[in-house]
Amino acid sequence: MNATDSANGAAPSQPNRTREFLAWTVHLLTASGAVWGLLAIFALMRDEFGLATIFMIVALGIDSIDGSFARKLEVSKYAPGIDGRRMDDIVDYLNFVIVPCVFMVTAGSVLSPYWVTLPALASAFGFSQNDAKTDDHFFLGWPSYWNILALYLWLLEITPLYGTLCVIFFSIAIFIPYKYIYPSRLKNRTLRYFVSYSGLIWALVIVWAVLDPSSTSRFSLVEISLLYPALYMGLSFKLGGLHRS
Repeated sequence: MNATDSANGAAPSQPNRTREFLAWTVHLLTASGAVWGLLAIFALMRDEFGLATIFMIVALGIDSIDGSFARKLEVSKYAPGIDGRRMDDIVDYLNFVIVPCVFMVTAGSVLSPYWVTLPALASAFGFSQNDAKTDDHFFLGWPSYWNILALYLWLLEITPLYGTLCVIFFSIAIFIPYKYIYPSRLKNRTLRYFVSYSGLIWALVIVWAVLDPSSTSRFSLVEISLLYPALYMGLSFKLGGLHRS
């Protein structure tokens, strides 16, 4: 083999190494969500709810972007040794279920710590469904947004009785085969961007609420921020519907 043949043979490998590096970087980004979840639990152990909220928002932000990066960079092709979806489910179960359960108990949002066993059990089944995400890119059953619920129960100072009723209601909702939108997989690009940027504004408002509660209380920003969950539910009811197999 001459020098020209060697050069021609080696050239294609360089782009692949770059793509492999980027794919592993996406895996690292996804895995880092578990670190933020753990930091949130540490903060809750010290009753630092504001700091825990910020850590939870960071974890939520990572979850909202890592899937798009994974698809764009073809992670399953260039880093096939790691099952990105399984990793994402593990990290999501920590950040969307376990951390919020600890939050609700620590914040006194439920009548008894034992009530949070319902989200833990229901979401374990929800995450394990073969069709947890439908072929047309919807979540099937309420998608275990316990982190959002936990934050609002605390920020709005909801009584433990109503907090417990919310926990019961949404635990049941996980098993109802209703389709909820998957924001980053919305087919309409304009709508997808609108939901994504609205979510960013929502996150900034929540962070503002914990950093400067007096000003956010003056302008009722926490209450106004409920427009985003309302938007999510409204779009789910409009675009989703009961799933019929």
